[in-house]
Amino acid sequence: MSDAQTSPLPRIGVVLIGRNEGDRLINCLNSIPQSVGRIVYVDSGSTDGSVAAAHAEGAQVVELNLSQPFTAARARNAGFEALRAQGDIDYVQFVDGDCTLHPDWIDVAAAFLGNHPQAVVVCGRRREMFPEASVYNRLCDREWNTPVGQAKSCGGDAMMRSDAFTAAGGFNPALIAGEEPELCVRLRHRGGEVWRIDHEMTTHDAAMTRAGQWWNRMRRGGHAAAEGAALHGGPPERHGVAARTRALLWGAALPLATLLAALLLTPWALLLLLLYPAQVLRLARRDSFSSRAAWEQAFFLTLGKFPEALGVLEFQLRRLTRLPAGLIEYK
Repeated sequence: MSDAQTSPLPRIGVVLIGRNEGDRLINCLNSIPQSVGRIVYVDSGSTDGSVAAAHAEGAQVVELNLSQPFTAARARNAGFEALRAQGDIDYVQFVDGDCTLHPDWIDVAAAFLGNHPQAVVVCGRRREMFPEASVYNRLCDREWNTPVGQAKSCGGDAMMRSDAFTAAGGFNPALIAGEEPELCVRLRHRGGEVWRIDHEMTTHDAAMTRAGQWWNRMRRGGHAAAEGAALHGGPPERHGVAARTRALLWGAALPLATLLAALLLTPWALLLLLLYPAQVLRLARRDSFSSRAAWEQAFFLTLGKFPEALGVLEFQLRRLTRLPAGLIEYK
């Protein structure tokens, strides 16, 4: 045995969350390396046997109290506290129950955090399991393909330093969406860095086959942008402001102005609606009109401003009336 000193292996725990994920949950649990000693599954009111299945796989299970609204933020916080109750940990890997981890992701992510002291969050490439099953799955797959390097935010799958997570106060449990970017704002304000590295991380099963699912997902995105802007929209961060502005401009202001102008001034005002196909052309041009993917992306980015605007307006109405936010789910 060598007398050379070696750094102790980091203590890593995994928190996965879900509700009625069925076989996806089992696949997620089975994808976690055996080297991970602490696994917590947080269940948000499943009725499909997920709790029993997670117990059978050896995970510690936390069942959220039904008296409070379910949110992913609340679930992840509860999972983290359950991990901490078992003893101190260095890093926590958050993963959604409809995902599977790449075999070597845990080791790669932990090594990155170990070699980059300023990094507090690291994420990699999330891919869709069945991108060709629907156009909506393909859109998700392209959405996950974020730029490599230092980033502003992460998604639901990411490894974080537990001390930084604790110091920042964890996820905001009141948010029904957009909780990961909001946490990243606070982590970065404390001097931490968020990184997207060029490595496979997870495979995700969006299971979006209907237009209504896509609509609700975009609506949720608009709500998240509006709430993010309300929390951190001031300079220099301006979190969520650009997304909120685009949603309101294309999804509410332009159609409303066109309708009023056509009714009160001249029917020729309806020509303003040609701005929508022009926007599709402009967005497709960024990819040189080169593929089906370019046209799909351009069309749905433009169309998506309508449900996004609806989500923004829902948030503003809830804020004015002080009504509690309900979940916006697409599955």
